[in-house]
Amino acid sequence: MTPESNYRPFEPARRPGGRPDSQPKYRVLVHRRFRDHWDELVDRVGLKMAQQFWDHVSNSPGNPDPIAATCYLRGKAGRPRGVGWSRTIHYEISGPGRINYQYNDTYQTSPDGDVHRVVAILTINYSSH
Repeated sequence: MTPESNYRPFEPARRPGGRPDSQPKYRVLVHRRFRDHWDELVDRVGLKMAQQFWDHVSNSPGNPDPIAATCYLRGKAGRPRGVGWSRTIHYEISGPGRINYQYNDTYQTSPDGDVHRVVAILTINYSSH
């Protein structure tokens, strides 16, 4: 997700089950390779867990989730995507399910564009480790 590129692999990830009660602090984006996985999220883990994940990353992606296990990935997989991006956070959404994401508090789509807070969902995996 470099601001200089016209290639936009990320798409908005809507909140499972409908709009949240309050405006989120972060825009949640999902890589288009994982769009189908995102669409299966409720069927795989249930509406409550899917909403818990979305609510967490849309409001406080850098903090530990009070219910689910989160950690930073080590090595190359954990490196930030670029300047301003966090390290990759590994979120255990269910027994075998996990989602990896990074967030950026000052993302711009162009050098003179508006600044946005975004969360980029990099991978979604429903198989065991």
